[in-house]
Amino acid sequence: MIETVVQLKPRSEWRDGVTADTLRAELETLVKLPGVSNAWVMPIRTRIDMLSTGIKTPVGIQVTGPELKVIEDIGRELEQVLQSVPGTLSVYAERVAGGRYINIDIDRSRAARFGLNISDLQAVAASAIGGMNVTTTVEGLERYPVNLRYPQSFRDSVEQLKLLPVVTASGQSIALGDVATIAVEDGPGAIRSENARPAGRVLVDIEGRDLGSYVDEAKAVVFAELELPAGYSLDWTGQYEYMERANERLSIIIPATLFFITVILFLTFRQAFEVITIMSTLPFALLGGIWLMAIQGYNFSVAVGVGFIALAGVTVGNAIMMLVYLNQSLDGRRKLADQAGGRMSRQDVHDAVMDGAVLRLRPIMMTVMTILVGLIPVMLNDGTGAEVMQRIAGPM
Repeated sequence: MIETVVQLKPRSEWRDGVTADTLRAELETLVKLPGVSNAWVMPIRTRIDMLSTGIKTPVGIQVTGPELKVIEDIGRELEQVLQSVPGTLSVYAERVAGGRYINIDIDRSRAARFGLNISDLQAVAASAIGGMNVTTTVEGLERYPVNLRYPQSFRDSVEQLKLLPVVTASGQSIALGDVATIAVEDGPGAIRSENARPAGRVLVDIEGRDLGSYVDEAKAVVFAELELPAGYSLDWTGQYEYMERANERLSIIIPATLFFITVILFLTFRQAFEVITIMSTLPFALLGGIWLMAIQGYNFSVAVGVGFIALAGVTVGNAIMMLVYLNQSLDGRRKLADQAGGRMSRQDVHDAVMDGAVLRLRPIMMTVMTILVGLIPVMLNDGTGAEVMQRIAGPM
């Protein structure tokens, strides 16, 4: 893993037409290292993701099963399968079984002929190859350990290791290869476990798509093209986990919000028709928010959902003001009609609606302008946190 932090210049110094997305795409074409896959992520966000899910990229796949070699093979297949999914920027599967080890297998019977036991030979191998701290040097207030081991020429290959001298109890010198089989073997570089099962990870970086639609399509492609052996499973993780949890909460919060608004309105007006009239304004307001999301190229996220909830509150507030003024105007016209001894005419109703709407103009403009003046700077900002705040402010 190689981590590089890129410090960007102020946006005023960027070339014309350059955005964060185009810059990321340009860097992706320029930074090409053999065997290395790029993942373009923000420094603080990637720290949070690593701490919470262990995945640095927006989407990750946990492959679990009994055998590390099979897990690695599944990861390699996922690399090939996911490349065909639109929006995939890079895919990298951890090489969980990609370690190389020197294995010293001691032959007990041969060692016994020379009067040697297992611990004697292990101590020779550990001290000769890995080294042993024999003393400490004192330099003023500083202390440094002195490590002693064989010269590198004695231990730089399997053939040399087989020739390492071992002194027996009788003073005889033999080679380590006389009492042990030495060979290079494959093994795991690190053993990762998930729910007490060996696991490997596939890191997926995406661009130009929202997490939800990408993972849904990727799952369908993987299900169609990858056949998992018995005993192995895939778990989708990363930022996708946050989105799933957020969607579960929003699926409860949004209907609950609309329900409580409806109940409060009914307790206020005591008429189902007026409540329905007020609630019927919501689709028009939400439609405008959806149009702006599409124009801005925003994907649905938790921030966008919060913005739409706030928009619903503002819309209902405006509709209540409109209805209150209309009712007051109608009541006034009705009283005049009653005093004249007749009923309200069609023209009276028209005049009442016009008067109520005109009286409503000033407070609604005050409300709208207050929101716009407060939120336009947010929409034009490009500093830290602007991406989240713009998606909350955009619907409103």
